Formats: sequence, C-alpha cells, structure tokens
Amino acid sequence: MDRRKFLKNSSLTLTGIAASKLLLGQESIFSLKPELKGTRPNILFIMTDQQFADAMSNTSNSSLKTPAMDYIASNGMRFEKAYCPTPLCVPSRSSMFTGMYPHEINVPINNMKAEWDTKQYPYMGKIMAKAGYDTGYVGKWHLPALPEDIDTHGFEYIKYAKDNRIDALVDGACRDFMMKDRDKPFMLVSSFVNPHDICQWARGDEMLNDHLGAPPAPENCPELPENFEIPDLEPDILRLLQGYSERTYPTKDWDENKWRQYRWAYFRLIEIVDARIQKVLDALKESGQEENTIIIFTSDHGDGHGAHKWNQKQVLYDESARVPLIVSWKGHTRGGSVNNKEVVSSGIDLIPSLCDIAGVTAPAHMKGSSFMNLALGKEENAWRKYTVIETEFCQSKKTFDIKGRCVRTENFKYMVYDKGELHEQLFDMVRDKGEMNNLAYQSDYQKQVKKHRKYLKEWMEETKDDFQLPF
Repeated sequence: MDRRKFLKNSSLTLTGIAASKLLLGQESIFSLKPELKGTRPNILFIMTDQQFADAMSNTSNSSLKTPAMDYIASNGMRFEKAYCPTPLCVPSRSSMFTGMYPHEINVPINNMKAEWDTKQYPYMGKIMAKAGYDTGYVGKWHLPALPEDIDTHGFEYIKYAKDNRIDALVDGACRDFMMKDRDKPFMLVSSFVNPHDICQWARGDEMLNDHLGAPPAPENCPELPENFEIPDLEPDILRLLQGYSERTYPTKDWDENKWRQYRWAYFRLIEIVDARIQKVLDALKESGQEENTIIIFTSDHGDGHGAHKWNQKQVLYDESARVPLIVSWKGHTRGGSVNNKEVVSSGIDLIPSLCDIAGVTAPAHMKGSSFMNLALGKEENAWRKYTVIETEFCQSKKTFDIKGRCVRTENFKYMVYDKGELHEQLFDMVRDKGEMNNLAYQSDYQKQVKKHRKYLKEWMEETKDDFQLPF
C-alpha cells in the first residue's frame, strides 16, 4: 500500500470528523470529545469463544504456545482481573454488544429469539457506524439478531456469521475488509469459534477427534490443575447440576487420566485458533495500518478445563468467568504491561471503551466505564469498587431455573446461588487464587461477607435485578 493510500485510510481528517458530527444528528446521544479529534484509530476486536484468561503462553502457562496472542500482549496491556458479564455464550455476547447486563435485556440463557428496544439499547455496530466508523463483523455470531438485519445490528460488512465450523474462513474475510480503500476508520470484529469445540470433544465427537488426532497417553498430557479437587463447603446445587445434563456435563464420573486428556485437547484447540489469529494480524500488517489500529483481544467466557472437576461454563469459578483481555496500540500502550489491580468487565466496559477510542460519548444508559486510560497507563483515581457476574444454568435454551450472582472486588470474590442448602462462597483471591477455601461461614470473615452482600444489593437496585437473595 502506498503512503497516500495509508494516510487516507489511517484516520479521519478534521473534515471527516465534521462529517461524522453531521452523521450523528442533532438528537444523537453522542457528543465528540474535543481532545480526541484527529486521533481516531481503527479498531480490531478479536474474540475467541470459551477461553479462560490464563490459557495463553504470555501468562506463563507452559501447557501451550500462543505466539499471536503473545504478540498482541507484547505491544499492549493485559488485564489480569477481567471478567465476562456471564459465563454463557449468547447472554455474554449480548451484553458485550449492547453494554447492558444480560438480565436488563432479558437474555439470561442461550435464547436466540430475545428482543429488546434496539433504539433505546443499540447494538455496538449501530453505535460505531453512527460515530463515523466503517463497521465489519466476521465469524461466529451467536447474537439474538439475524445477521442479515443490518439495520438492527449496524455491521455494514458481515461474513460467515454462523455458530460453528467457520474459523478457517475468518482470516480471509477479515483481510478483504482491512484492504478496502476507505476515507474513514474501520471497526472490525474478528470472531472465532474455538476453543469452544472442547464441548464436542468431551461428548466424543468423532469429527473433532479426527481433526485433533488421538490424545497422547495421560502421562504425556498436561498436569491436573492445583485446584482440581472440589472445594470444601461448595454450594451443593453445583454437583446436582452436573447430573441434570449429561450432554452439557459428561465429565461427572471421569477419572484423572481422562481429565488430563481433556486439558490436552483444550490447549490444542487454543493453539489452532491462535494460528488463525496470526493470519488476521498478518493481514493488518499487510494493509499498512497496524500502527494506527487498536487491537482488543478477549473471549466471551472461559471453560472449567478440570478446575474443581468442572468442564464447560455457567459456574462462577474463575476458570469459567475470568477472560483474557488485552488492549494493544503499538507505540501508545506499554508493551508487555499487566494491570493486576483493577477489576474490569468485558461486557459493560467494552462499548464505553470503543466510544472513547472513537471520540464520542457512550450512551447515557450504559453503566460501564472506558478502560482506555488504564490501557494507556494513565492514572485512574476513581475506578470501580467491584464488578458483578451473573449466571442462570441451562441446557441450551432450556433453563434449570437456578441462578447465581458474583461480586468481584480487588481482593475478594463473593458468590451466591439461589437454590440448595449451602448458598454462599467467599474467597480471598490474594491468598487463594484457586478458590479452594470457602470463607463465607468463618466468623473472622463475616464483615467481608456483609460488605459484599451490600454491594450485591446495591447493584441489584441499580440494575433492577430480581434475583432472589437466599439470605
């Protein structure tokens, strides 16, 4: 690409910004931030499905190698305490793409027919298009809107918006989008299916076994995690759930050897998707726009991968709820940096951050905050005290009517479920990162329990959540 074309594609001129003002209209909820005029970079949002935060080699995980993810981290900031809004595909993605909590838009489970007022709560694509961005979406969809309904979701370029077996097509369509000749910045979602196929591996899917090959002998597979065992004083409803749905949780009676092979397959799927991500990064470099593009990498939720003898998601343990979140802007973010203090949400904080990049004000109804100042290493004096994760257990579109809520503060994690005999868990996440020692019933920690209960009640009132508190 020649220099003239690069400059044309790299950012909006003042004239372009004025045009975007006109595009937004007088009744728009947006207002351009003057300090960001002329600095509107492209946005490449890369998302995997069902990837736990520590399932990357840049987190010192020696069970896999992820050079593409490592490259993004080497040029940016990794958020150690990033949590999804809910550990399940459709509600998590719906939250990410609306900036609202799942219960606020009535998408608590994988309900593909959910509806809300998209004028009041617009999709990410609509917001970014109105902000003057050329919007694109390639890959796994799993949102409660038809891909062809561009007027609703706002992504003007959309390819392979399906739910399964499309990863091999994603990088090529992303390349085509990034190589387009345009006079405004782009915002592209590059959405991959894997490592979600670990669900199929656990079910014995022969096609997937053919793809990965036979697993090695257990002694040649990754070790079991340190928190493999079920913790004491765990809410009893969790193990009952494992028996409700053999299709979702076929692992209830697995021995340690099977769990080690499961972990092998999970990490291999991540390595495969990492190679696909590398092709997207190569295309970005080829387009000549790498240094004028902010890359945000995350996943919609995690996977138990053997911790607490859990596979899949939905449970509120860190392996299912904590996700990778890396923000990289080459030459602007401090490469290889890690924020291990602030608790951020990959759901409600995403669109406010994109709006910050675009130089527009986030919609007033959104409760999230932009994490861009944190990513750029600027001091934040008033970041949030906590974030909340919600869950409703289900089998696909069938709810089990068992719900849970989690409050994550800087040093503690509090979880509560609305069914069963034992309801609550409290973990000291500094001394007990594996969540093995439940402090909720220890007298020395009742002050912390009450504090986190108070935060949860406060959040429920603010977001109009009807979760039934069992205490």
